[in-house]
Formats: sequence, C-alpha cells, structure tokens
Amino acid sequence: MAKPWKKKQCYSMAEAALLIAFCFSWILVSVDAASEQRNQLRFSKDGHFKILQVADMHFGDGKSTLCRDVLPSQIPGCSDLNTSAFIHRMIEAEKPHLIVFTGDNIFGSDATDAAASMNAAFEPAVSSNIPWAAVLGNHDQESTLSREGVMKHIVEMKHTLSQLNPPEFEDIDGFGNYNLEVSGAEGSSLHNKSVLNLYFLDSGDYSTVSTISGYGWIKPSQQYWFQRTSKKLRKAYIKNPDGQKSVAPGLAYFHIPLPEFASFDSSNFTGVKQEGISSATVNSGFFTTMLEAGDVKAVFTGHDHINDFCGKLININLCYAGGFGYHAYGKAGWARRARVVLATLEKREQGGWGEVKFIKTWKRLDDKHLTTIDSHVLWSKSSGEPRRKKNIGGALVVTKHLP
Repeated sequence: MAKPWKKKQCYSMAEAALLIAFCFSWILVSVDAASEQRNQLRFSKDGHFKILQVADMHFGDGKSTLCRDVLPSQIPGCSDLNTSAFIHRMIEAEKPHLIVFTGDNIFGSDATDAAASMNAAFEPAVSSNIPWAAVLGNHDQESTLSREGVMKHIVEMKHTLSQLNPPEFEDIDGFGNYNLEVSGAEGSSLHNKSVLNLYFLDSGDYSTVSTISGYGWIKPSQQYWFQRTSKKLRKAYIKNPDGQKSVAPGLAYFHIPLPEFASFDSSNFTGVKQEGISSATVNSGFFTTMLEAGDVKAVFTGHDHINDFCGKLININLCYAGGFGYHAYGKAGWARRARVVLATLEKREQGGWGEVKFIKTWKRLDDKHLTTIDSHVLWSKSSGEPRRKKNIGGALVVTKHLP
C-alpha cells in the first residue's frame, strides 16, 4: 500500500529562531536544575551533617616550600606536602559532608603563581568529590592575583560551593560573602527546608582607612546583607508547609576574629589561648548584629594559629580552629590541628527526622592517631538548663557549657 502523502513542515526564519531560543532556554534551565540538585547540601539519612574546618594552610609552592616551627626531628622532608597529607587523612577519618577553608589558604608572598598554589592547596578537597567552600584571609591576595582574582579563581574550581558575592548586592564590600543552606534529611517533612544555615563573610585583610591601623573588619554593607539574608531564612523556616515555631540555627565562618574573642579567660573556654587576639583595632558591631538576628549559634575563625579555644559569649560560641598548615607559623611540639562540627537532627516521636537537636565540636591533631580532643556541645535545642554568667571587662560571658 502506498504511504499517504505527508505535507513537509516548514518554518520561517523567525519561527526557527524562536524554536532554537526555546530549546536553548530549556537546556539552560535543565543544567541549572541539575547543578542546583548536585550542589544542594542535605543532612544524611542517619540525621547528621558534618563540617571539617581547615584554617590557615599558608600554602606556597608545594614540595619546595618548607615547614615552619616544627621539631628538629620533623624538619627533614617537611613541606607543603605535609599540609596536603593532613587534609587527606582528615577527610578519610571524618568523612565530612562539607569542607570549609577559612582563609590564608595560600601564603601569597611565598606562592610564585597564585592560581597554581590554590590548585595544589585545594586539591585534596577537589579530588575527594566532597563539596567545599572557602573564604579569604589577609595573605591570599599577596601573590599574582588580586583579592577579587583569587576569589574568582576559587569559585571556578570543581566541587566548590564558594561564591564571589550575592548577585543582588552589587555594592557589598569584599569578595566571598555568601550563604549556604543545609536541607533536612531526605524523606523527612523538612527535606525542602533549610534546617541549618551557613554564612560566609570576607573579614578583609588590612584597614583601608588611613587613620586606622591594623587588620580589616566586616563592613556595614556586609552586615546589611547578613541581616537581610538571615531575616529571609527565618521567614522561610516558619512558613507553611511544615512551618516551624523556632529558628533554624546558623553558623558563621570568616578569617579574622572579632574583638569579642578577647572576652574570655582560662576559666570560661575550652581549648588553649597562646597568643593575643589579632582582631581589628575597631569594633564594627558584627557580634551585636548576629545577636539581634538570633540565629547564629557559633562563629568559626582562624588567623591566630596557636589559639584553638571555644568560648560562649551571651548566646554565641566564638571558636578558633587552630593552625592547620605546616608553612604557617606555629609552635614546635604543638601539633597542627583541624576543627570538626557535627549537627544532629532530632528523632520525632512519629518517626522520621525533625529539626537540629544539637551541635557539637571537637578537634583532631596531626599525630600518629589523629587524636581527638576537646569534644563538647556548642548548642542544644532542648537544653533549658540555666547557665551562670560572669562579667569580664563589661562583657557578659557564659561560664558553663551546655551538657
């Protein structure tokens, strides 16, 4: 039987152009959706989300960049490669869901090529296929790239969730101000809500005001972005469906400690303080801004390598990670270290996972056994236990850790 005649379909140039544009748009949407799904952070099926913090790698040129402040027995063959080996060991031991680098990732003056140095410094994270994020310190821009150039290079690397800046805030100061949302466990009623919010800020390098010396600080434009972002996230959390009555906890990561880190003495922190607090010489008020927002439960910084303490001031934990990198200054005989944070969801009576129940932290030392030290709870949703407070230099300080 002869096939029926079919009219050949023809398109005008305008129609063809529209068709191509539609197809291209569909492809872009599909790619964006796939990228968003791939980059989404989520609590695991067992109700956990773990973050590995790496502070002050001070990476230089790799094998040719030697270690600083190590024991005589450690000197032979010690280089940047020891820093890389430590990251690999930590990833293998802790299996984090996110790795956060809190600045001075490279030591600019000893990095011949900034891009090559960063590629080598972040290689353990990239090769692990684990999502990672980074902020800048005060040394990252001292090589062959500007501060903006360094952050632009980072955001183009594989598996990173780092962002240059929020696109809706064109006039924000610094580079690397962004937030990440961690959704509830898959299959839970909160799987489409962010139950843990992560804030990343550029704390600057050095003062740009001629009459003010010292290090940089978090500027009003950044604080305005934080306030707007925190408010938006809080509204989304209490909004139906599955609106919650409380506020989802938040964590903040940046490099230079706030002046409030100087509020503690040996009676009210966990860890050690072996050097002064190298914060800005002015207080820009970001601690108060976080208090007013009400969601940030802990701040994590680097910068002062031989401090590794956590102390609680009013309602916010202020924590150092301790120096990680072998080309960074340190203290011979005092092991390089990393900080780990673990958030755990509550198990609901009717089954399934709910909100974040508690957040705890510990440190790991780069010794034979990757020794765990100073494990304690930073925040607990259920704890109503009163905490004794002590006034130190006008600052109200919590002197008892949560159970």
